[in-house]
Amino acid sequence: MPEFPSTIETEHLFDADIELEASEDLKQAPMGRRLIIIVKDGTVEGPRLRGRLRPGGGDWALVQANGALELDVRATIETHDAALIYLYYRGVLDAPPDVMRRALSGEDVSPSEYYFRTTPRFETGFEQYAWLNKQVCVGVGWFGPGRVGYRVFGVK
Repeated sequence: MPEFPSTIETEHLFDADIELEASEDLKQAPMGRRLIIIVKDGTVEGPRLRGRLRPGGGDWALVQANGALELDVRATIETHDAALIYLYYRGVLDAPPDVMRRALSGEDVSPSEYYFRTTPRFETGFEQYAWLNKQVCVGVGWFGPGRVGYRVFGVK
């Protein structure tokens, strides 16, 4: 077996700050309790990517039996130079009930108090961003009332 690195290096690509519509609760359905949360607006700012999230994307989250949210997100980024990038990711948000309540009531809760990780992927035909089509990423998230955000890292 080959020798693998003992750590994985990452590069900070951008931070996202996203304003959300109120969630739609589909209640308990065959797959679990489904929440649909639509993107109102958002920004993407960082060393490798700048722009905005176009309205209309969203998260089709599933509340797992253990209380964690399984995220299923799709959105469109419009860059500062008018390129369009399709963003999609899966992820997990797991916060104890008291932490979830505090954060959603507007208290500034440290992301160290919960687990919020995503695996963003990108698709685009705009040449200046073609490198994103081959990039594996990890996002670390935060949340509050009507807002969510991420710091996204590319895995080297």
